[in-house]
Amino acid sequence: MSPTGEPFDPSLVVFAALAIFVVWKLRSVLGVRVDREEAPPAELRPRRAPIAATLPGAAPTEDLPPVRHEDRWAGVAEKNAAAAEGLDAIAAADSRFDGHAFLDGARRAYEMIVSAFAAGDRDTLRPLLSKEVFDGFAGEIARREAAGETVETTIVAIDSALVESARAAPRLNEIAVRFAARLMTVRKDKAGEIIEGGNTVPAEELWTFARDPRAADPNWKLTATRPL
Repeated sequence: MSPTGEPFDPSLVVFAALAIFVVWKLRSVLGVRVDREEAPPAELRPRRAPIAATLPGAAPTEDLPPVRHEDRWAGVAEKNAAAAEGLDAIAAADSRFDGHAFLDGARRAYEMIVSAFAAGDRDTLRPLLSKEVFDGFAGEIARREAAGETVETTIVAIDSALVESARAAPRLNEIAVRFAARLMTVRKDKAGEIIEGGNTVPAEELWTFARDPRAADPNWKLTATRPL
């Protein structure tokens, strides 16, 4: 009988002894107290799974198709390894180089140069062209002026502009852009009569731009043109 007069249950002694044994065993194995809420030593804490490098919802890396070298410049260059390798070399030589920004600038330069050449605007052309190209353009403008001719050119559309080749050199980076455009050009004599033109015609040309990567001036200059 217990002091309260209730029947004594021998199983309580067994459970109490078992609890004491478990506490003692935990102390001897873990070396930490089990009667307080403390974080276990670092070496005993469960390790968290490493955070995946891919974004949520991304396909596993091993399931992704390999990226072809020439596709690294998709939307900027023709799909050929030479253009991709050349652009890679230019980007390595000039950390400020941005392929998309370059191509946007090349399209604007195309519009400005074509329009300025037709109008005989030497001041606009000079900073956009190398000396050799400027001299050639200026010579044609002078010939027209001497003959009393005028030219009006309208760029109907630039259908495409893509880098065809690129080359990095220690003091000069060069990029050739293939332009496909539709132009309407009218050439008139000194009396204002149309000599030729008046229709929209396709024009496909290769324009080469160059820039010294060490220069503070970020602008590229046109160094060569040729029809295709």
